[in-house]
Amino acid sequence: MITGLRAEARCLEGLDVLVACSGARPERARAEAARLIAEGVAGLVSFGLAGGLAPTFVAGDLVLAAAVALPGGGQIATDAAWRGRLAGVLGGMRRFEETLAGSDRLVASPALKAVLHATREAIAVDMESHAVAAAAAAAGLPFLVIRAIADPSDRALPAVAQEALGPEGALRPAALLGALLRRPQHLAVLLRLGRDSARGLATLRRVAALAAPDLAFR
Repeated sequence: MITGLRAEARCLEGLDVLVACSGARPERARAEAARLIAEGVAGLVSFGLAGGLAPTFVAGDLVLAAAVALPGGGQIATDAAWRGRLAGVLGGMRRFEETLAGSDRLVASPALKAVLHATREAIAVDMESHAVAAAAAAAGLPFLVIRAIADPSDRALPAVAQEALGPEGALRPAALLGALLRRPQHLAVLLRLGRDSARGLATLRRVAALAAPDLAFR
């Protein structure tokens, strides 16, 4: 399991899985995927929050991506059989099984989200899944994406949200405070993002609970 944030990783506590945190950095996600493959894992999962690209999404919606659109073009499909087993244990839980876009950069504005939605035919975006997908494909391993929407398509992400994130995917309170002192106008947006992220994390915890102990891998 590769997450971007420590808060996402905590949703997996108690499961029979190995978890690595990339700090929402694609290059680190690549390195962590390579490390897990070298340790002999049987499959890879990109797990965590995502930005919504489809205008119908609300915070907390679940994406079990059918494929990941790569930044340079092309797609990598997730494992259909594994995804089907997971969908089975989730029962009637609302979910979307379409394409998720991978991005090497933060897709922060509604305008950028609209462009990505139109050009890549993707419903959501994150910064780890494409790196994990490429590593899994190269190693011939099954791969899955489990993502919950944190910021819908009409929400902008302030720069302070990225500045406050440490390399290990944990929030740095001092950095956050300093960023807000420089740009106090971002406080309201951050509070709203916090509420939306909490909805997304609640969805991820529910998935983990329903699909324990191994997210329907076997």
